[in-house]
Amino acid sequence: MDVQEIQDLESRIQSTCTLLHIADKRAEAAILQKKTESPDFWNDPHQARIIAQNVSELQKEIVAWDDLLARTHEAQELLQMAQSENDSGMLLDIEKNVDQLRKQFSEMEFYVLLSQQYDLNDAIVSIHAGAGGADAQDWTEMLYRMITRFAERKQFHIEVVDYSRGQEAGVKNALIRIHGRYAYGHLRSEHGVHRLVRQSPFNADALRQTSFAMIEVVPDLGEVSDIEVPESDLRIDVFRSGGKGGQSVNTTDSAVRIVHIPTGITVVCQNEKSQHQNKASALSILKGRLLKKRLDEQDAERRRLRGEHVSAEWGSQIRSYVLHPYKMVKDHRTHFEVSDPDRILDGDLQEFVESYLRWSAE
Repeated sequence: MDVQEIQDLESRIQSTCTLLHIADKRAEAAILQKKTESPDFWNDPHQARIIAQNVSELQKEIVAWDDLLARTHEAQELLQMAQSENDSGMLLDIEKNVDQLRKQFSEMEFYVLLSQQYDLNDAIVSIHAGAGGADAQDWTEMLYRMITRFAERKQFHIEVVDYSRGQEAGVKNALIRIHGRYAYGHLRSEHGVHRLVRQSPFNADALRQTSFAMIEVVPDLGEVSDIEVPESDLRIDVFRSGGKGGQSVNTTDSAVRIVHIPTGITVVCQNEKSQHQNKASALSILKGRLLKKRLDEQDAERRRLRGEHVSAEWGSQIRSYVLHPYKMVKDHRTHFEVSDPDRILDGDLQEFVESYLRWSAE
């Protein structure tokens, strides 16, 4: 090992910091930190939690890169000292340390893949059971757990917007907001149809059963959006909330259903206390879905022009989870697969996220 190798590593780290706009993030963290020191910061607890989380995540990212650069620079100085003193033991320790620095840099470099326009945004995730009764609804609940466990691993904040239980078992559909920097970037790999093959726990003969469920992942656009939706394109229904809630949630017509007439996209929101809040939330989610539809159409056209086959949403699954007669999880877009479905269903999705982001960036 020579000093030039470490200098090259330091140069790559600095270039990646530039690509990730670490200097801009440092300034953003300082501005947000100043907001948290305002006397009225906690007047809006929900917004305050989001800002505080953003500050924490920004500072964590900045400190990690600063520490990596500092340790790499220190390794250069120690190597020069060890070479001048011809200290073989010290040289061996430095080589091990530099290997660790390379590995850490490789893991952190992953964030370069999160470079699409909305990757930084919060995510809105909806999960719908396909045909198949109790098996499909049980599968939907398993996917709900997988997504929420992954979000917890990433220390994202989860907000349940709608949750409809199946009559016999599982979940018919669920809608959640996931708050955190790069939440959408991490979760967009999960958008599509998921297929499960197993022995059915709802069949006395334990027959092999195939179940399907759809996961939709869209960026949360918040209050600001370039998606314009004319009122004439909307049908808005109000009804009494059926979910858990505080005062007035279940005693007034506070729940809102918005149907986008041209596309048929429907959004239901009933977790807020007022009809106005539910309408604003539902409209925000609708805009996110319309944006995702537009992005998917652009991506499909790009892949069509490249001569790639493009399947309809429900026409083919993006990923298969086989629990019987063997064990495997395979992504049909990237062809990445593992033989431990229990780990994946427990929320350990990082390998699938990375393989998808590298595939989609090609």
